[in-house]
Amino acid sequence: MENFSLILAIVVVTALAFDFTNGFHDTANAMATTISTGALKPKVAVAMSAVLNLVGAFLSVEVANTISKGLVDETGIRPEVIFAALVGAILWNLLTWLVGLPSSSSHALMGGLIGATVASAGIGAVHGDVLVTKVLIPAIAAPLVAGIAALLATRLSYSLGKKADGNAAKKGYRAGQIASAGLVSLAHGTNDAQKTMGIITLALVAGGTLAPDSDPPMWVILSAGLAIALGTYLGGWRIIRTMGKGLTDLQPQQGFAAQTSAATVILASSHLGFSLSTTHSVSGAVMGAGLGRKGGVVRWSTATRMFVAWGLTLPAAALVGALAEYVTGFGAWGTALVAIFLVGSSAAIWKLSRREVVDHTNVNETDEPAGVVTTAIAAVTPPPTGSAATEELAATIPAPSSESAPSQAAV
Repeated sequence: MENFSLILAIVVVTALAFDFTNGFHDTANAMATTISTGALKPKVAVAMSAVLNLVGAFLSVEVANTISKGLVDETGIRPEVIFAALVGAILWNLLTWLVGLPSSSSHALMGGLIGATVASAGIGAVHGDVLVTKVLIPAIAAPLVAGIAALLATRLSYSLGKKADGNAAKKGYRAGQIASAGLVSLAHGTNDAQKTMGIITLALVAGGTLAPDSDPPMWVILSAGLAIALGTYLGGWRIIRTMGKGLTDLQPQQGFAAQTSAATVILASSHLGFSLSTTHSVSGAVMGAGLGRKGGVVRWSTATRMFVAWGLTLPAAALVGALAEYVTGFGAWGTALVAIFLVGSSAAIWKLSRREVVDHTNVNETDEPAGVVTTAIAAVTPPPTGSAATEELAATIPAPSSESAPSQAAV
């Protein structure tokens, strides 16, 4: 019984560690465009996001229930299985953070859980219908819906603002961008913080501490909210750089359109219990906003690397989760070996990241090349018209490269 209690405690601590990585990995989702356009100072932005993530964690438990009750058969899951799943999710989060790629923490968690469950109880323990309807379909639909909405919203914003005073309009859009960024942070708390709540609840059910079909206890909700808020405050500056400057160059109108579109999609999915990737939603919205402005383009080289990471997330995390579950099957020493591997790998990744530091002081610096596609599109795009023409035309000119801040987007 003592050994069982120890493994359950290890699972809870590891789950909160994952929640922490989720926070700094996904800070870019809420604040990258706000930081890149200068609407908020970097440290102020991440502090605001952290507080709203914590608030959002208390607003709903629908997504938590999808994880704890729907994705896998909770009656056949041991705490060691959940520990192995978290190992796969954490390592994928850290690897993609190291190279500055926005990938889905949600899919990393679910991939790890699926892989570990299959290794432990077989493919039949995974509920395929839930996986398809509440995970895979939203993963494809979310960036498309958010992207189209952001594209249309951007065009509408520029159309309505043609006759407006330039400075006044810019200030208004920046204020709107701050508000919409806060909404994304709140939405992130209602969606991503709940995934950790769901995984801890599943562990408690597996350990016999909670009855099957239980909702997350209050201490689980509070601890998950605090963990993701702390991670958010530290800021995932590498991914913020990629999202804010690496994909496209955004003006306040575009930032407002992207954030509002993404927040709408995320909040709707949370209400429906879809375990949506906020990364997919916001990335799609940023690209849509980039294409929505005349002369605006997307850096498809960066986007392609990001799409590859999205496709690899589920299978890569599942493979690591399955291998970790296999090792934990050897008993207590196997679990200890996996824990040592997790800590050692995390420390190695952190040490590698210190070779080239990205923080709030240089997050907006980038020397990402425009690329052949970007240059070609810009060459054939008609020049903008109206009072905002000068500002829009200037935005199409690539910023000077910075020797001190090489791109973090290369895998």
